[in-house]
Amino acid sequence: MSDRPIILGIVGDSAAGKTTLTKGIAQVLGPENVTIICTDDYHRYDRTQRAEIGITALHPDCNYLDIMQQHLSLLRTGQAILKPIYNHTTGTFDAPEYIKPSKFVIVEGLLGYSTRAIRDSYDVKVYLAPPENLRTEWKVKRDIMKRGYTEEQVLAEMKKREGDSEDFIRPQRKFADVVVTFYLPEEDNEVNLSVRLVLRPTIPHPDFTEILSQSSDSFKPAIRLELDRDMGKPVDVLEVDSHATSEQVNELEKILCNEMPHLRGFCSTEGNSEIGKLVGTTGEILQSYPLALTQLIIAYHMIKAIQK
Repeated sequence: MSDRPIILGIVGDSAAGKTTLTKGIAQVLGPENVTIICTDDYHRYDRTQRAEIGITALHPDCNYLDIMQQHLSLLRTGQAILKPIYNHTTGTFDAPEYIKPSKFVIVEGLLGYSTRAIRDSYDVKVYLAPPENLRTEWKVKRDIMKRGYTEEQVLAEMKKREGDSEDFIRPQRKFADVVVTFYLPEEDNEVNLSVRLVLRPTIPHPDFTEILSQSSDSFKPAIRLELDRDMGKPVDVLEVDSHATSEQVNELEKILCNEMPHLRGFCSTEGNSEIGKLVGTTGEILQSYPLALTQLIIAYHMIKAIQK
């Protein structure tokens, strides 16, 4: 067993679902065992200064990447840091906080894979890549409900940021071990999302070949494991449709639990309602089996990293 913290990176554009994914993973691992770091705290300028300079928060020059890199190096060796805090409500900085790493550290934000040294700090790297129309919907809803913007303001800001998203955020996808894409099914069901998981061979993934070997009748068409290419390289792709039944998802969770006994008892289908939660379009709390399974798979990789 390792004495140093295991560090997970979760990177994606604004409102890609990073916080929702992070919360469920922390529930699986035990909140008392997890320290969560947001790389937005390393902004160089506050909201007013960014407007005056004409720079967006997505640009590397708008962030103290060197301090982020130093802090991740310290956390990886088990040392504490004095972390800055960016207040999204006020657009200014609060007093820094003293952070001691727990057994697991989750680092989520916009530019988490910007430099080689930062990338080398992680044991597992995840990138969130929802369709842009869905991300836009999420961002509008979030910024209106939580940050007091109008829809027009949110859309204008996204338009201003698009160039930096294309240049600095999306290229980070190539560094991820797992690429997560939640999407609406063709029937345009606003409640339940499907998920597509690109599993790169950069880390050892669970053995899901059982899905293919069981004549597939119990899984298809709701759950599929296929070979594909992502950014030109061969990958495994696991897809879980929104209409997957609890029985189908439970079978998949059992594959994880059999290989990683620590996960037993955390399965969403066994009564753990804390994972797989998301907020619906009208603010209601919903339960998503594809989200819960994604959170379990990533937690699996973090536990696996301890044993390496």
